[in-house]
Amino acid sequence: MPESEPLRLQKFLSQAGVCSRRAAEALILEGVVSVNGQVASLGQTILAGKDVVLVNGQRIRAGSGKRIVLLLNKPSGFLCTNADPHHGQTVFALVPPEFNERKLFCVGRLDKNSEGMLLITDDGDFANRVTHPSGGVVKRYQVTLNRPFDPVLLPRLLKGVKDGEDFLKFKRVLWNKSEPERLEIHLDQGRKREIRRLLEVFGFFVKTLFRFQIGALLMRKMPPGDCRKLSQKEIALIFS
Repeated sequence: MPESEPLRLQKFLSQAGVCSRRAAEALILEGVVSVNGQVASLGQTILAGKDVVLVNGQRIRAGSGKRIVLLLNKPSGFLCTNADPHHGQTVFALVPPEFNERKLFCVGRLDKNSEGMLLITDDGDFANRVTHPSGGVVKRYQVTLNRPFDPVLLPRLLKGVKDGEDFLKFKRVLWNKSEPERLEIHLDQGRKREIRRLLEVFGFFVKTLFRFQIGALLMRKMPPGDCRKLSQKEIALIFS
């Protein structure tokens, strides 16, 4: 990134791996971003490498411009957070040491007891495109319930229900009477614990939850805890 090239502040924050451009705009409006000691304004441009940019008092330095996208087969028991105040295990303990200097964060989340595909990146725009419903990226899960599922409920899961402030619904549900306690669930949004919460509304408890596909990218031959960098071809599959 040339030092003399003017750059919109929200784009700079995104390329530095702080957050998506949309989230950066929100931070600027909150007044927690400063440039050279002055509170930043929306639409402001900076000179990366010359101007001093702080977010909540922490200096943000220019990113390389080359994003990193990692794929982790998340085991149960690990938290999708950069730091846990209760000193639990986080998924970043499983990231190869060669990526320790990058400002990485999870693309969406799997709760502590869930397993499977987890994307980790330093690119806020990429993360927002994967997680926001407007991106059209469908995530697929294999779910095991505590008792046989009643297929009469399928239309209600697709229609959705209101739970607190969230509207929970599945994009698609596949069920086979030969395995009545198993479902394949497709989501194009990502509310907190959405699958577990919606099934609990109808009296089901999720015993196991495994994410096996994001977009057209399938996880193959990766043992639990394995983490590797995705190729550009694999990244493209996410959006195909």
